[in-house]
Amino acid sequence: MFDVRLRSALAPALDAITRRIDYPWVTPNRLTGLNLAAGLASAVMAATQQWAPALILWLLCRLADGLDGPLARRRAEGSAQDSGQGGFWDICADFVVYGATVTGVAIGATAAFGAPWLPFLLVLFAYYINGGSFLAFSSLAERTGKQLDDGRSLSFLGGLAEGFETVVVHSLWLLFPAAAAYIATVWAGLVTISASHRIIAGYRAL
Repeated sequence: MFDVRLRSALAPALDAITRRIDYPWVTPNRLTGLNLAAGLASAVMAATQQWAPALILWLLCRLADGLDGPLARRRAEGSAQDSGQGGFWDICADFVVYGATVTGVAIGATAAFGAPWLPFLLVLFAYYINGGSFLAFSSLAERTGKQLDDGRSLSFLGGLAEGFETVVVHSLWLLFPAAAAYIATVWAGLVTISASHRIIAGYRAL
């Protein structure tokens, strides 16, 4: 919901960071790899009820995810058109991280607090619908020339639950793991509403 405005607000800071880390051995794909590794490590920490390290690793993975795109665009200036490999690697890493972190929190919260599994399963189900709808739209929009160009590799339809909200919610259930199931219940509902909106908006746009 706030992603467009936040990307504009954070762009100068992210560009400044990418200028500082723009060394040959720092590549967009390696930042995406850091995103994946930190996200998986966060999931393991959450599953073993190490909530503070899990939160730190989660925020690190989100920072890496926020930097790989600006660095890729910086490197692409004046070069040939991007092959799409970086964007593909990025979205695959994000999907793995989102699924793993939800699962990790579910395992940890169930073991530590007897939390029910159902809210976390509903979150994963909502993620499945949400991800499928925007990937289908992006593919068909590209084929029909109706893609939405906001600087990212894929055409993202806006919604109630986007990247910023995901960072906040995943952080909240690591900060308050005893309430993780309640947070997951609300989050599953919001993501489902967002997915429904994307399906309708995508259908109309095509």
